[in-house]
Amino acid sequence: MGSVSENPSQNGESPALDITVEFSGGLEILFSNKRKHKFSIPSKNGSGAATDISDLVRYLCDNVMEDERKELFLLDDSVRPGILVLINDADWELEGEEKYQIQPRDNILFVSTLHGG
Repeated sequence: MGSVSENPSQNGESPALDITVEFSGGLEILFSNKRKHKFSIPSKNGSGAATDISDLVRYLCDNVMEDERKELFLLDDSVRPGILVLINDADWELEGEEKYQIQPRDNILFVSTLHGG
């Protein structure tokens, strides 16, 4: 699959989708302790297909995550079990999970449901 970039207009890529990505439940530690991120991503991935959640997850791991412990977020190139993903406040399972095609102004929230004790 392709990839997404933060500034598609400089690369001559497809029109941009402005989205918000949030992390909660401890996941923000993996992303510079920043809970909310705003991105402008191309509407098409490198393969010419519509940008989907799997493209976004790959982009987050390759370009945004500063922590080297990617295994806390990913398992077999997918969001690991125990992480709830909400797309515009709806469970991503209702939206097609990784295949959901990102739309303008989407709000995508990743919440870890696993906590130490």
